[in-house]
Amino acid sequence: MPINVLFSARPERWDTYQAPLHKAFKDNGLEVNLARDIAPEKVDYIVYAPNGDLNDFTPYTNCKAVLSLWAGVEKIVVNQTLTQPLARMVDHGLTQGMIEWVTGHVLRHHLNTDLHVVGQDGVWRDYVPPLAQDRPVTILGLGALGTSCGQALAGLGFPVTGWSRTAKEVEGLTCLHGEDGLTQALQSAEIIVLLLPLTAGTENLINAERMAQMKKGVCLVNPGRGPLIEDEALLAALDNGTVGHATLDVFRVEPLPPEHPYWSHPKVTVTPHIASETRPVTAVQVIAQNIRRGEMGDSFLHLVDRTQGY
Repeated sequence: MPINVLFSARPERWDTYQAPLHKAFKDNGLEVNLARDIAPEKVDYIVYAPNGDLNDFTPYTNCKAVLSLWAGVEKIVVNQTLTQPLARMVDHGLTQGMIEWVTGHVLRHHLNTDLHVVGQDGVWRDYVPPLAQDRPVTILGLGALGTSCGQALAGLGFPVTGWSRTAKEVEGLTCLHGEDGLTQALQSAEIIVLLLPLTAGTENLINAERMAQMKKGVCLVNPGRGPLIEDEALLAALDNGTVGHATLDVFRVEPLPPEHPYWSHPKVTVTPHIASETRPVTAVQVIAQNIRRGEMGDSFLHLVDRTQGY
């Protein structure tokens, strides 16, 4: 008897995911009925994206797990109708994409590449950057993405401090936690990368008070979640020189409205939420593995802790 898997995401994603999912199911020895419309009581698993049409999980009484295509789960974890286990997306393609984006922009700020790329005006600027070993970097958030990015930067020679809410140990990184650890992590860095989940405890974490704790001229890089930063406070810190530059990939409202001051601010780089994307070719393997585990009675991978919000 086939396993009934409901695909719930934007219609255009069906065309992207249908064939790779079928192949992944076959490769994992799973007989699956994959469809966009299945009677709720017959659904065994839901492949889910928060921008789809599904908001009420109550009818899915026999659903064994909801398998998100997104790494971020803040839009679904607060849904009171969701009682099924929820797994977030952690896959090689998403992680590698984030490593490449973060590493590229940290190196850009470290080397001050903009000085030459933007300054093609006939002025000979002989700025020589320090070595990576002399440029401390802080990663806020030591989940799968933060840990991988921190280790990649450490591999390039940067002294990397990682901060998390609770104590962690990551090879190659100086790990701090708690409020005192956050202060230390902010004070020590010349480049700060935000890779925290969005929760009630992290919204507006980077506010005026915390930016005042940073080294003058610090560069902020945010590929995590837009609401981690208090926007008005950041604009003020950019104007007074507390923050030297902000490279932002995520925002409270997306697409970022054309009239938003970030677009025209000379110390802000806007990228359109492209730091990392779920790659179907690798994501479908995670989905298939989790369904196989569910059918074998094993625990699911990457389960979300509802109490923590991630």
